[in-house]
Amino acid sequence: MKLEDLGYTDKLEKLRKENNLTGFEIGRVISEHKERYIVKTEQGEFEAEITGNLRFSSKSREDFPAVGDWVALTIHDSDFSIIHGILPRFSVISRQAVGKFGEIQIIATNIDYALLVQAADRDFNVNRLERYLTICNSSMVSPVIVLSKIDLIDEDQTFEILENIKARIKNVPVIALSNQSQDGYDKIKAIIEKGKTYCMLGSSGVGKSTLLNNLSGKSLMRTDAISQSTNKGRHVTSHRELIILENGGILVDNPGMREVGIADSASGLEITFDLIISHSKNCRFKDCTHTNEKGCSVIEAVEKGEIEEASYQNYMKMEREKAHFDSSVAERRKKDKDFGKMLRNYKKDINKNKY
Repeated sequence: MKLEDLGYTDKLEKLRKENNLTGFEIGRVISEHKERYIVKTEQGEFEAEITGNLRFSSKSREDFPAVGDWVALTIHDSDFSIIHGILPRFSVISRQAVGKFGEIQIIATNIDYALLVQAADRDFNVNRLERYLTICNSSMVSPVIVLSKIDLIDEDQTFEILENIKARIKNVPVIALSNQSQDGYDKIKAIIEKGKTYCMLGSSGVGKSTLLNNLSGKSLMRTDAISQSTNKGRHVTSHRELIILENGGILVDNPGMREVGIADSASGLEITFDLIISHSKNCRFKDCTHTNEKGCSVIEAVEKGEIEEASYQNYMKMEREKAHFDSSVAERRKKDKDFGKMLRNYKKDINKNKY
């Protein structure tokens, strides 16, 4: 296998030279297991860990390798290699880390397209789709909406769901799939290009593993039968993994995400809710919060039916989440700064006492 088969480009080779990493092997992280990484290179797959220097210089978990990263490493044997550096990323899909104060969790890096998978039977939720879209738009990743399991509902229900999506979300491809009849698979296969990287995002049980197996033509991921009590597939993917498909496309499978917290996505919100942003420019006050101000163009548009009430409410909720996340990050940075200052003063006091 060549690096180009993993998505390596001339631009990445240029970055490798600019960052003085030509003395190392280059590979791509295809899976991560608690800070142990599987890296695929031209020589094969190798288990790797990061150097102490890389760990020490990292300001947060964002600076650690993630699935999709191109890394420079030294290979000792199949069970032991060392990652010395990470090539600059051209895209990062991330969210708020669940249960962690003001931290970001990287889902995958160097992604070209995101497949936003929702099941047609019970998982379908336009609000959640807008969340995924906001993450994609913030990451500059092209989204594709995939409506799976249409074989579990009738044609009228499928048509209604597709119309609901089109009413709220513009200029994003939507593909409806049936795992039984294979309807729609010709469309999704047509968008998968050799050397491009695709990431699947969705809740547990929406059919991501089945989609992966059908696209690859192999049983790469175990899939469970539909639960009789919930009518949902059971979640079986336990970690992120990068897989090369038969046609040369590269696909990252992800565990189902229960929470899709918005992190650092000002541009993402603006792109996803461009209609709201467009109306906000006509508000009487520049700092309009779009809640109860007189002369608010956004509220007027909602009242006239030009902006859907549900979309407006979803936007406001994500705006509040983003503001809370930003304040959490600022507070955490202040604490880190204060702690660093305390350590410096402590060292000064120790040095003074020596003399």
